[in-house]
Amino acid sequence: MRTVLLATCLLLPSSLTVAADAIDPARIVSAATGDWDKDDASDLVLLVAPVEAGGESNAVYLYLTNDVGRLVLRSLIPDKVWGQFDVYGQAPSVNALPNGSIQITSHNDAIGRNRWEQTLTIAYRSSDFVVAGYTYWSYDTLDLDNTMRCDFNVLSGKGTANGKPIRAKGDTILLKDWSDEIGQRACDAK
Repeated sequence: MRTVLLATCLLLPSSLTVAADAIDPARIVSAATGDWDKDDASDLVLLVAPVEAGGESNAVYLYLTNDVGRLVLRSLIPDKVWGQFDVYGQAPSVNALPNGSIQITSHNDAIGRNRWEQTLTIAYRSSDFVVAGYTYWSYDTLDLDNTMRCDFNVLSGKGTANGKPIRAKGDTILLKDWSDEIGQRACDAK
C-alpha cells in the first residue's frame, strides 16, 4: 500500500509545484502514510533532499487524499528539516502516529561532541499543518553532566526541561513558519 501511494504521488501534477520539479525518487529521504485530516483516507508525507547537496535542508511534502481518492499536494515546505540521509547518524525521518499526527525527527548521533535529537509533532488543524509538540534531548560526549531533555507542548505552552516544569506562551504555529529557535527558547525558559 505504501509503495502504491508513493508511486502515485510522484506521478500526480500539483498546483503547488512547477512541472519541472518532479521528485526524483532517489531524493526521498523518508516517507510515512496516515490519516492527517481524519477523513478515513490514507494521506502521505515525504522528506525530500534538496536537488544539490549542501546549504539547504530537506523539504517536507504533505499530501491529502481528495474526494475521488487522489493524493493532492497540500503543502510544500522547502529547506525545513536538517539532516543528510547519506551520512551515518544524521538521517532525518518521518513517522505517522495512530492519532493522525506526524513526527519529524532530525538528529546528530555521529559527528562532534554534541549529540542531539529533535522531534516535531505535526497536527492538521484548521486546514493547515501546525507544530503541536517539540521534543529535544542532547548530551556532550566529553561532559556527561551536560545534558538537556525537553518536551514542550507548543499549543498549550506547557512542558518540562530537565525534569522541571516550563511555561511559555501557547501558540498555533504553522509548520512553514516554525524555526527550531522557537523550541529552543521555550526549553531554555526557567
